[in-house]
Amino acid sequence: MADVIVIGGGLAGLASTAALAGAGHTVRLLESRRFLGGRATSYEIGTGEAAETIDNCQHILLRCCVNLLDFYRRLGVGNEIAFHSEFTFIEPGGRRSVLRAGLLPTPAHFTESFLSLRFLSLAEKMAVVRAIQAIRRQYARRTDLDRITMQQWLEEQRQPPRAIERFWRQVLVSAINEELDRMAALHGFQVFRLGFLGRKNSYEMGVPAVPLGQLYRADAWRKIGNATIETSTPAERIVVENGAVQAVATAGGELRADYYVCALPFERVRAVAPDVDLDLAGFEHSPITGIHLWFDRPVTDLPHATLLDRTIQWMFNKGEGRAVQLVVSASRGLVDMPRSEVIALALRELAEFFPEVRDAKLEKAHVVKEIRATFSARPGLEARRPASRTNLRNLFLAGDWTRSGWPATMEGAVRSGYLAAEAVAEAAGKPGRFLLPDIA
Repeated sequence: MADVIVIGGGLAGLASTAALAGAGHTVRLLESRRFLGGRATSYEIGTGEAAETIDNCQHILLRCCVNLLDFYRRLGVGNEIAFHSEFTFIEPGGRRSVLRAGLLPTPAHFTESFLSLRFLSLAEKMAVVRAIQAIRRQYARRTDLDRITMQQWLEEQRQPPRAIERFWRQVLVSAINEELDRMAALHGFQVFRLGFLGRKNSYEMGVPAVPLGQLYRADAWRKIGNATIETSTPAERIVVENGAVQAVATAGGELRADYYVCALPFERVRAVAPDVDLDLAGFEHSPITGIHLWFDRPVTDLPHATLLDRTIQWMFNKGEGRAVQLVVSASRGLVDMPRSEVIALALRELAEFFPEVRDAKLEKAHVVKEIRATFSARPGLEARRPASRTNLRNLFLAGDWTRSGWPATMEGAVRSGYLAAEAVAEAAGKPGRFLLPDIA
């Protein structure tokens, strides 16, 4: 079996580590920060009795995220994901609609609840149904889906403006973290093919019941195999000689292994691994903003809701209705907005959906602007995403920005980690299959 060094303790690096160590290889993971998870992590804010542990932003998954669920199974934390089978859409003023699977088989399982949605007219619903049927027909046949935007495709399908704004945008911007007019149609198709048209329960949403950082806790790794996790250990440079990596330079000296996995974000790879042949032209970021609010009384009885027609897109109940987290995906408009204005905007909009907010006292608030949350899933980028193998014979890449077959999601990150692990195992003469196939 081989000795492997994994650089980067985000989900991609963690997935590579879990797969390789579970297959009998000796793995040493280096993470520059003191906690694991990368952009899918949690940390403490405040001190003393006022201290709170928060996720940097609410991360969710669907049951179609089979590799992410497999990763959680490997760590023994799968039971700490709470799944929900109902999505509540709320209009300004408080009117609610619920989307859930019904009695009919896939792909007609949403028919009953979809037809009862109150925020779309009957004509708008029929237009959406026609477009979803078109996705089923066109997915395997069209060759231009990475060259056009989802907005262009929706207009091609003659989707009404309100259906685009209230249904398509509400679902896809949150899933892909990009606006419809900047998002490749290929990724929008994938969300509906797997999440809505896959299995009857593939749409169900999983929300971690514990802070994200607890999913990667130290005792979980003891079950994996020979894996050593070293936090606060940044890799300064990958040392290359004769077309192969010889060592990883750290502040404590050079570390050596047989094989190496670089699981860093794309903007950091060149600084650490300048000898890797990468074309990063066209790669750019799309931000996510998380707004944490604590009130003196409950303001909602819902576990979560998607909020229509406003800046805030999602609400998650984080503490018996008194603590909520609001999420804005593709939040470029909030990046330069002062913290006080973001909070004021959030309170003003939240009160339009939950009148209890008007009478509640805001006890504290925290804003997280994840400027580099994901790569922008723009048309034409898919072919540029690099594969696991590099021009260096013992160095492999992982990361949600690599060619995982998914957009920049937690599932995409884990898929990339498993693909890199498969490449390492094959190079080591011990081939293994870690990646699970999509459900559809």
